[in-house]
Amino acid sequence: MTLKLDEYHLRHSATPAEMDWLLNEGWRHFGALFFRYTHTVSDDRPVNVIPLRLDLEKFTPTKSQRRVWKKIDGLTVRIQPPEFDGSQHALFHQHKQRFTENVPDSLETFLGHQPGVVPCEMVEVALLDGPRLIAASYLDLGQESVSSIYGFFDPAEAHRSPGIATMLLEIEFARARSCRYYYPGYAFREPSHYDYKKQFRGLDFYDWQGGWWPLAQATAPATQD
Repeated sequence: MTLKLDEYHLRHSATPAEMDWLLNEGWRHFGALFFRYTHTVSDDRPVNVIPLRLDLEKFTPTKSQRRVWKKIDGLTVRIQPPEFDGSQHALFHQHKQRFTENVPDSLETFLGHQPGVVPCEMVEVALLDGPRLIAASYLDLGQESVSSIYGFFDPAEAHRSPGIATMLLEIEFARARSCRYYYPGYAFREPSHYDYKKQFRGLDFYDWQGGWWPLAQATAPATQD
């Protein structure tokens, strides 16, 4: 029988060690709301949810990812605790115009109203062209792991691959902290718009019944009702 989970709980505070444990068990969170689920619907079809985890000791950039580094050469990288000055919300609303389904409501939907405090420490990874913010992502800090919560960018800057760029910057930041794991979030076993997360060397996926396995072993079984 296929395991089905659809679990939620509120947690307003978590230690770095607790964050490591939650991430290892497939949990994610938006603000104080923690959740994990095994099935959902995407593009009007049922899909199987798989948490992803990057083993930072095994990661090496692909040729495509090395090209992304060149595309952002000359831009300013800013990593700091989240401090919203209005530019983040303006950029978020530009970014969400890219979506035709499941259009995100607001930045607070993902980060809550006290980012960096509830439920844990967080940093903003930002890319700027001069004073102009062109991409930002938000990274939870555990004890030996980090977790990417949400990222967005100016659609006019898509030629620079800013979404991949902030992921690479998050990975670099995690390595500088001597972390073992980087969690890029959920994807699906089936092909989807989240497949960009699967393009990193060293990825594992979470088998809800069997723990973490190399992503290459993930298959796409039929989703059962």
